[in-house]
Amino acid sequence: MCGRFVVTTDPALLAARLDAVDETGHRFSAPNYNVAPTTTIAAVAVRDEGDGAARRILPMRWGLLPPWVKADAAGKPLAKSLLINARAETLTTSPAFRSAARRQRCLVPMDGYYEWMASPDPGAKTPYFMFRRDGSPILVAGLWSVWRPDAASDPMLTATIVTTEAVGELGDIHNRMPLMLDEQDWDRWLSPDEPAPEDLLASRVDISGIGVREISRLVNRVANNGPELLEPV
Repeated sequence: MCGRFVVTTDPALLAARLDAVDETGHRFSAPNYNVAPTTTIAAVAVRDEGDGAARRILPMRWGLLPPWVKADAAGKPLAKSLLINARAETLTTSPAFRSAARRQRCLVPMDGYYEWMASPDPGAKTPYFMFRRDGSPILVAGLWSVWRPDAASDPMLTATIVTTEAVGELGDIHNRMPLMLDEQDWDRWLSPDEPAPEDLLASRVDISGIGVREISRLVNRVANNGPELLEPV
């Protein structure tokens, strides 16, 4: 799975790198070394907002809310669980994700992500940080959706990260990993005019450029948020 990750790249710089329009409104002014579910993240989607279809970097709440999720009296979603991950194997058939998989696919940029390896000792897990050795961002497949508590309310954009079977040494840490996409696949994945590319969903991720580092258990606490979380132990 992917339940925590790191983002230090300013969306404006990311927009220049991806030839995208930054529509985050300077919302992300500081690095986030411990991105957790329900955090507002920056995601890349193709949308036509009257000026033509273009890649846009948009703020989205991490934890997808399908449009049919009801709201309580306070306008909060009555979702039974946080849909922070979507399995690639069932993406196009799952009732929670199949609609977004058709036309609302996105990319989630990150410096790297955290995963925990189970230990024979009950409750003891060892955290690891996965990252690109060349320092470039990892762009992983995602889905996005628009949710409103009622017709008169402003829309909330929400997103989930697509996961696949972990490979190589990543599989020794956890059996799932985010579906990392190479640059040549970005347009196909983002295109709202084409169905979800089945070959990408079924592909074996190339992890030859991915580094793995054991880190301290400081990362376990979401309130801890600084570069020291990335230090090797």
